[in-house]
Amino acid sequence: MRNALALLTPEGLEGVVATVVDNNPGMEESMATRIVAEAIKFVDAGSQFPDVRIAPSKVVDEGWHALILHTALYAKLCKGLGRFVHHYPERPDPERFDEHVLTRTVATIEQAGYKVDSELWAGPTKSLVGVAAQCQHTPCSGGCGPIRPGNCATSGE
Repeated sequence: MRNALALLTPEGLEGVVATVVDNNPGMEESMATRIVAEAIKFVDAGSQFPDVRIAPSKVVDEGWHALILHTALYAKLCKGLGRFVHHYPERPDPERFDEHVLTRTVATIEQAGYKVDSELWAGPTKSLVGVAAQCQHTPCSGGCGPIRPGNCATSGE
């Protein structure tokens, strides 16, 4: 199994984890680290399998948001993975929720070589921990939804 946390420097990981903790007062650092690890796995899976429609759980999305806020680190991570993974947030709407997207996402992350922390991949009404992230992602084609992988060689697009 691959180690997602090894894809960041210790300093980079510390900064991203601190962002998650800062955005979620009272959250334990160990939980924030778990969330960041799942976000890295998600980004890697999106990079490896750009044609699979995946989306993060609300909890994992918190870690992805923290990664993205560290722009240089995120760009370097994506470059190392071979593909920039763009973020397209949407306002929460329970009517849009695809009940199969998390199952598909977990399977894609496992196909990418990771063991998932299944407690962090629950649907929006069954989250293990509350987080500040308020967007929801719907997988779709054509540049909307959760991710849109791009080729790093084409200016991040």
